[in-house]
Amino acid sequence: MIILAVAVLFAGCSANPIYKTTGAVLAGYSEAEATPYVMQMSDPEMACALGEGIDPLLYSFSRINDAPDTTGSLLMLLAANCMEYNAWEAELAYLRADYEGNVPAAKDAREQTKRLHALTAERRQIAFRRAMEAYDFDPSKEPLECPFLFTEQDEMTFMLGLLTGMQAVVNDANSGARAGIPRNIAPQAERAATCVDNEKLGGLPNAVRALVWLLLPDTRPELSPDPWKVLENSSAKGVEAGIRASMAVEAVAAETFGRPDVLADVIRRFAEAEDTIEVWEEYRLVDSVARQAIRFSSDKHWTAQYGYRTPQRFFGKMSPERNTENVETMSLDDLL
Repeated sequence: MIILAVAVLFAGCSANPIYKTTGAVLAGYSEAEATPYVMQMSDPEMACALGEGIDPLLYSFSRINDAPDTTGSLLMLLAANCMEYNAWEAELAYLRADYEGNVPAAKDAREQTKRLHALTAERRQIAFRRAMEAYDFDPSKEPLECPFLFTEQDEMTFMLGLLTGMQAVVNDANSGARAGIPRNIAPQAERAATCVDNEKLGGLPNAVRALVWLLLPDTRPELSPDPWKVLENSSAKGVEAGIRASMAVEAVAAETFGRPDVLADVIRRFAEAEDTIEVWEEYRLVDSVARQAIRFSSDKHWTAQYGYRTPQRFFGKMSPERNTENVETMSLDDLL
């Protein structure tokens, strides 16, 4: 009897006006209340869990209503972050196994890392497409026609969609191209980033452009500044604006192109800003996600070099600073 009732419920879903109304209410609530609330959170893991949990519910109503792509792009972005956090843990497991010389464990963790990066790339491609569809924007259209971005939230959502598209390309590369993400997303994101106010969004548009210039030198305009200078300048603007996403982009560039000097410098600058930055409250989550990315970059270095994650008191440094003078010691006898 219960099974029959459930079957009838789902069979009549598309025809029941209550579901259509509920879907519209959910979409409106998500856009007006849930999204701003989530963007103010400082807990990236909880936010990503919300993305994984709410996205299927909200998009199930797209069968009878228009898809809420604006909110949907952010939800899938968050869901992709969950998958990437798992990929990070697998990569750290690989580095620990490699440090210890445990070949089977290293191989297993390496394969798991690639699988998780592929899933992350797939989710991020969906987030990118939703963001473009939300603003009726064709990133491949010539000449470029910028979308109408009426509010600050629109600008941030569109920009995060572009960044997520770029991240999908990077994740796919880390997976060994298992997700098959189109590489032309990168030049499309570079062009579209000119549609957003660079100063307002803490240098993030120019940081994305500079990363693409490094990946695809042919996209770099004539007489444009050195990409590394643009990245450093964008990171500084991020600190001023209270949203350090540009620093995470700079760290990705440093790792991708083998610049340990730049990586060490951006991690140091990020850590130094912790005590002085006034975080942009409306988008605190973006800064918190950037902190996660920077800390992971640091953890990768520490794990590869020393076999363990970055100790809290050494965040911002690339090696332990040992000072044998005036060091307090604990007698093991006291513990027995």
